[in-house]
Amino acid sequence: MYYQRHIEKKILEAKSMFKVLLITGPRQVGKTTTLKHLFKDSYNYVTLDDVTELTIAKEDPKLFFMNHPLPLIIDEVQLAPSLFREIKRIVDNLEVYGQIILTGSQTFHLMAQITETLAGRIGILEFQGLSLREINEENFNMSFVPNDLFIKSIRKPMMEDLWTIIHKGSMPELYNKPEIDWQLYYASYVRTYIERDVRSLLNVKNLDTFSRFIISVAARTGSILNYTNISNEIGVDIKTVQSWIKVLEASGIILLIKPFSNNALKRTIESPMLYFLDTGLVCYLLKWTTKETLQNGAMSGQILETYAVSEIVKSFKNKGIHEIPIYFYRDKDMKEIDLIVVDQDKLYPIEIKKAMNPVKSMAKNFSVLKRAIGFVVDKEIILCLIERNTYLSDNLLAYPIKLI
Repeated sequence: MYYQRHIEKKILEAKSMFKVLLITGPRQVGKTTTLKHLFKDSYNYVTLDDVTELTIAKEDPKLFFMNHPLPLIIDEVQLAPSLFREIKRIVDNLEVYGQIILTGSQTFHLMAQITETLAGRIGILEFQGLSLREINEENFNMSFVPNDLFIKSIRKPMMEDLWTIIHKGSMPELYNKPEIDWQLYYASYVRTYIERDVRSLLNVKNLDTFSRFIISVAARTGSILNYTNISNEIGVDIKTVQSWIKVLEASGIILLIKPFSNNALKRTIESPMLYFLDTGLVCYLLKWTTKETLQNGAMSGQILETYAVSEIVKSFKNKGIHEIPIYFYRDKDMKEIDLIVVDQDKLYPIEIKKAMNPVKSMAKNFSVLKRAIGFVVDKEIILCLIERNTYLSDNLLAYPIKLI
């Protein structure tokens, strides 16, 4: 079964606007499947996971393109950066747009090379795993800015259990083939990621140490990033931890959210908040092997928050928005706000709670934002397990996580 992807419209738009289109995103989130679905027999296709094709691409880019005429989709292009200059030469002699589509599953070195070689010629879109909207086969595709228009939109009722989806994760193959063993799938995913991507990017002498590192980071999803704590736990220096965090971020495995800053709010902390972008991967790494153990476990609140954040991120990425306008707030008096969505001069403070009966006191820290210069606080939101939108006061709304 093919799940309609909400980013498809943006792919078609970008193809007509740029001579080259790059689709980035983690491995196995559906980049290639979507492109093959959209363009079927109209584009030639080659993957650089094929060793023979990779060798030719590296050693003789002109011959590579002689063997693969345009229009062309090139999969895993980060493996052969030597192609970029030849791509530039080809498209500079073309009047037609969208003849070359590239995919890349890690952008650590890729983006610098592309910026240098293909600036002004290339459009870039970021691909994520399946969103709940896509799993639910819902056409609704607004970015999560919880204004009146968003809140009053008519939505399709959710069919599956939310905790089942949070535990399963967002990888399309797990939904296309329900018979797949969940643990076996993620074991293979982690092994492939570490042995292929990590080994190619970093001089990691001991891959077991990196495995312990990624588990340590997973245990900190929904927490302030503290390099020292991770360094002490796994026994590597802080610079190594910082380098490895950058790789996880560039691979689309994690997201770092910056703190909201404003001249009137001077006591805010500066460290980012860390979130994994696939809760299924977190559950696998931390050995939450069933929906029930997750739902009743000590980290259920953190993982629910992680899921909500990842769904909000997808709502922006699927609209082609790179810079996600979400922040968090924490000050030195330990007042914190889980998320702040910024829309021009409007702030939407958000608390994420594992609660079916939210109360007004959950929003007690929102008032600190009233001091923010140049902004007004619009709707205040408690994202939770409530079944339907419920106002707790004139401007405070309890909103279901399943309707993000």
